Amino acid sequence: MSRLEDLRQARDGLKVLTTGRQQVVAAVDLGASKVSCFIMRPDGVNRAQRTLQTTGVGYVQSRGVRGGAIVDPELAVEAIAQAVERAEAIAGVSISGVTVATSGGQLQSCRVMSSVSLGARPIVEADCSRAIAAAVAQMRTQGRRPIHLLPISWSVDAQKGVRDPRTMFGRVLGLELLVVTIGEAMFNTLGHCVERAHLQFEGAVAAPFCSALSALEDDEMELGCICVDMGGGSTSVAVFSDGALVHVDSLPVGGQHVTSDIARGLSTTMAGAERIKTVHGSAIASANEDREMIEAPPRGEDEGAGPVVAPRSLLKGVIAPRVEETFELLRDRLKAAGVHLDPGAGIVLTGGASQLAGVREVAVRVFDRSVRPGRPRRTPHLADAASGPAFCAAAGVLQRAAFGPREAVSAESLINGKPRPPSPYDGAPPLVRAWGWLKENL
Repeated sequence: MSRLEDLRQARDGLKVLTTGRQQVVAAVDLGASKVSCFIMRPDGVNRAQRTLQTTGVGYVQSRGVRGGAIVDPELAVEAIAQAVERAEAIAGVSISGVTVATSGGQLQSCRVMSSVSLGARPIVEADCSRAIAAAVAQMRTQGRRPIHLLPISWSVDAQKGVRDPRTMFGRVLGLELLVVTIGEAMFNTLGHCVERAHLQFEGAVAAPFCSALSALEDDEMELGCICVDMGGGSTSVAVFSDGALVHVDSLPVGGQHVTSDIARGLSTTMAGAERIKTVHGSAIASANEDREMIEAPPRGEDEGAGPVVAPRSLLKGVIAPRVEETFELLRDRLKAAGVHLDPGAGIVLTGGASQLAGVREVAVRVFDRSVRPGRPRRTPHLADAASGPAFCAAAGVLQRAAFGPREAVSAESLINGKPRPPSPYDGAPPLVRAWGWLKENL
């Protein structure tokens, strides 16, 4: 770990030089195939055009992560530190903390309903906070850590679908809240790895949610859309309806499982299987594939062994069942969760594994919906190497920081494991806070 110690000393030296400057926003996408870091300055937000400009991008091959879980923290720490170091070198700044996008930890979501009585006056921020507090009090997340608390919709008396109830009049204020959680152990391991890389852990976010923020159009969020984030170790999904996130789920199956299937089916190495998948892989049949032969390196160290030769049709026969099974599992889980969308709602594919030829066609067949590939939309300046579907999650973290949506509770309270809605008296002098507490509770 001497290299990490050198990195820490260099970073601490830069912090002294950058003290007093505006804080930058940094996102780390910790995946099973790669670890990427995006850095954005506060002046990189163009609110008029709703676009972003990153000042530094760095990515390295992932290590220590498998199937959406951290299996070797030491290697994961090194990968995080190297990705951050590369992004810092390009940006010319030193960052102190990062927000981590992850699809691991068995992402799940649930809905919580609450209602509070109102007085004969306009609804104010304190009433919204009471409704949020009532919903938070109903949460049951034993062994899991909430990472998102997002209002789906508000209601005032019989009027539903309210976006912002403030200044409205009514007798009862209702709230439907979406709670997204990951495993407590995964959350703590993420924080530990970030801190071992000498960075402040500023929270975890769901990768499919951030990918959706980056790749979806506003109309798609309003009319309903499913964002499927296909990573190396897992495939996760974020569902939007009426402009709000309504469901999150994940499967521990991703592009690396396709690579493993190829390695077993062709009796080749993992590196050889990955290359074959990238160059020749497809989930649908193509012309002359029975006569087209592919070569793969053999396993072992036998120098006399020749390459493994097989028809390309065999490759398709290995890839297609795995991709189809993954989409069918997602489809069945969405149905079991009671997710209902308009038949015209489409699907957007993000993540590195979505770039495999034929994946879109298989998704169309399984879901019977329109399907399109997704890529970061609001970062138009990105280089080609960092502007593909594999970088939607990292770009989405920056977009969330710049444009929302606003969480029902603060990020600090989620990190501490004690979700608490914001109070209009936060930051006020002690006497004012005491008066506010008495006013709200008595």
